Amino acid sequence: MSFLLVVLIGVLFAAGTYLLLQRSLTQIVLGIGVLANGVNMLILATSARQGTPPIVEGNEPPFTDPVPQALVLTAIVIGFALTAFLTALAWRLWTIEGHDLVEDDIEDRMVARRLISDHHRDVRDREDVDIDSSEDGSPA
Repeated sequence: MSFLLVVLIGVLFAAGTYLLLQRSLTQIVLGIGVLANGVNMLILATSARQGTPPIVEGNEPPFTDPVPQALVLTAIVIGFALTAFLTALAWRLWTIEGHDLVEDDIEDRMVARRLISDHHRDVRDREDVDIDSSEDGSPA
């Protein structure tokens, strides 16, 4: 595998990951497409070595294993279906809300605040136990 191909796959993975972390649903759709292309290139690049057929004996020419090509073809179809679905969601969000930004869930924020307050309460309780458990009153 050439160095340029490795760099290209790395750039596709980096760009796809960066786009997935954005709040715009359009950028998320583009990120999924770029990341899917990076994965497809990685599968094809790692399976490009030719070899002899495992079953047929004789003077057969070397050929490439067709299984990775079938996997990539299946991944292209699934990626296209996922892109079409997310594009439909983005269009619906755009027509209803007037923007395509993915907002935080209010319940998620409340759960996060509750976890933080529980953590602080547990830390305070542990400090109280450490102070009360020593005999001379000094912290342990």
